[in-house]
Amino acid sequence: MIDREQVRKVANLARLEMTPQEEEQFAGQLSNILDYFEQLSELDTDDVPPTTRAIDVSNVTRPDELKLYPDREAMLKEAPEQDGDYFRVPKILNEES
Repeated sequence: MIDREQVRKVANLARLEMTPQEEEQFAGQLSNILDYFEQLSELDTDDVPPTTRAIDVSNVTRPDELKLYPDREAMLKEAPEQDGDYFRVPKILNEES
């Protein structure tokens, strides 16, 4: 059973501020989650292969298709910033990376 003191400690490590009511709520919820995992650990899974999903799912996205944009100038005008014929974007990497 998770108590409020343990919730308070984890919240402190995660830099979260919680009210006493939230601490009580999370203590109960986390205890329920751990109880459920304890039930699951009692199952015999020796003959069950590891999977990433409980059911077989395949990706249903459409394939990418290259389409030319007929009005280049109109597209560039929509950009927040441009540099000649190019979109200007914020730098996200520094030279140290």
